[in-house]
Formats: sequence, C-alpha cells, structure tokens
Amino acid sequence: MLNKLLVAALVSIAAFCYTPAHAQGASELAQWVAAPHRTPGNVARDGYRHPLEVLAFFGVRDASTVVEILPGSGGYYMEILAPYLKDKGLYIAANRDAAAPPQYLADHRKLLARLKAEPALYEKVVVTQFNADLHPIAPPGSADFVLTFRNLHNWVARNEIDGALRAFHKALKPGGVLGVVDHRGRADLPQEAQTKAGYVRQDVAIALIEKAGFKLAGTAEINANPRDTKDHPEGVWTLPPTYRLKDRDRAKYEAIGESDRFTLKFVKR
Repeated sequence: MLNKLLVAALVSIAAFCYTPAHAQGASELAQWVAAPHRTPGNVARDGYRHPLEVLAFFGVRDASTVVEILPGSGGYYMEILAPYLKDKGLYIAANRDAAAPPQYLADHRKLLARLKAEPALYEKVVVTQFNADLHPIAPPGSADFVLTFRNLHNWVARNEIDGALRAFHKALKPGGVLGVVDHRGRADLPQEAQTKAGYVRQDVAIALIEKAGFKLAGTAEINANPRDTKDHPEGVWTLPPTYRLKDRDRAKYEAIGESDRFTLKFVKR
C-alpha cells in the first residue's frame, strides 16, 4: 500500500516537470523510484535529492543512452536508471580506472560485484573507465545524456575539470544533454575561498562548462536548501550524509540537511 501511495505522489510531482505527452514515461520512472529493490540508505536521501524531478528536468526517457559519471557501488541513481533503461535504452556506468586510489578501487570492485549479483536489474549495464579525458566514457557521439552528481567540486579542486568536460563533450551526440548537480557556493566569495570546502559558485560552474563547448539550457532549484549557510568547520562534509564531525553538533547539521545544490542542464554545441 505504501509503495502504491508513493508512486501516486511521485507521478503527481512529475506532472509539474513533464508535459502530458510524457505522462507514461513519468509513471514508469516513478515506479522505479519507488521500487523495493532500492537500498534503504538511498531512499532516505530522496527528500534531499529529488531524483524523479531531477531526471524529469534533464529529460531522460526510457530509450535514452545515459552515461552516469562515478556512480560507485552505492549506485543512488544507478538503482533507478539501470532498470528503467534496460529494455529500450542503455545505462553506462563510467567509473574508476586502475590509477584510482585503493579505497576507490575497492569500491569499484564492489560495484562490479553488485552488478553481477543482481542480473535482473543490472545485466545490461555497460561499465567504462573515467579519469578526466584519459579514456572514452562512451563511443564518440553516442550518448543522449551525461549525468554527474556532486563530482564537479572535486574536479575543480584537482584541476581536472577541463579534461572531464572534454570527455563528456566527446561522448555526447550533437544536442546531447549534460546534467550537473553540485554543492552551490556563495556568490559573495571568490571561488578560491570555497574550493577546499567542496562548494562551487554557480556562475563559475556555468562559465567553465560553457567554455568547454556546451550551452546552458536551463537551471532548476529542485535541490536548493536555504538552510545551508556554507560556513561549516569541515566544509560540505560537515553535513549529512557524511557527518565528518561525527556526533559533534550532529542534531544541528541534521536539521540543516544536505547541502544547497544547483541543478544545471546544458546541451552540446
């Protein structure tokens, strides 16, 4: 009964993002968001991450070829997208390469094991390597969508952003969509003062991505959180779900919730 109510609620929400012509697709996607195979830890994040609204905003369809960058073994979006795309589309997990640090390689092995253990959901998933532009994340010009969630700040901090964007641009079809969600920095502080805290100014993100051959097609406040003051002692990792301070002031940060985030849609020029 609970799942039926959740599906109904998600379909109702999707009506704000989808036109009537896409109602069937919204219903199918909503069913995967509410599906029982999703891990409880991921479901607990839905109130902050709004997966149905985000995917509707980006325009993902069941026949799309979608590359997700660094889904990891947790697979928050993979749990939704891989089964949704299984019959008509294609889900590509662009994950770690052999140069990744040991903890990331261990997580990559967990991802591969998970895909193998759940063939009904993941047997058609294609895994590629991602490390800036060192590897093709998909055949050139083949992807309808490249999606990245809370990764941009790392590439900015490591000076890997230009290479990553080159890889995305090469993989996408002309007019293909790059969808980006990340921790939104303060507009009144320079980017350099916020990079170590994990925040990226929205205007800086847009400028970097447009310089790489993309055109901004839309912004959304789906993942906005005005409670996030962006001045936490351990940066964005002070907040859930990381809680880097552990039990110190945990109730305070739990009340804030996950970070304030921009949700940006670009098309390949």
